[in-house]
Amino acid sequence: MNKADLINKVHEVLDTTKVEAERVVDTVFDTITATMKDGDQVSIAGFGIFEGKMKAAGTARNPRTGESVQVPAKRVPKFRAAKGLKDTVK
Repeated sequence: MNKADLINKVHEVLDTTKVEAERVVDTVFDTITATMKDGDQVSIAGFGIFEGKMKAAGTARNPRTGESVQVPAKRVPKFRAAKGLKDTVK
């Protein structure tokens, strides 16, 4: 399933226009993304937790030259599935 399929499903369930369904899907994704960017978490009961975690700075190696490169700290997305989701998928 991709974003277009998800929009079609929302369109069917809400019995609304596809434009409105797309706005709903975009709003959900944009809200989750903005919250994670701020370092907060989005917890959806029975589904999981989306959060933005800080990854520490470190040293990496350039495979082509073998030279050491400093990698700055950065925020990375993380998702932890809830038990309900794990059990359903199992």
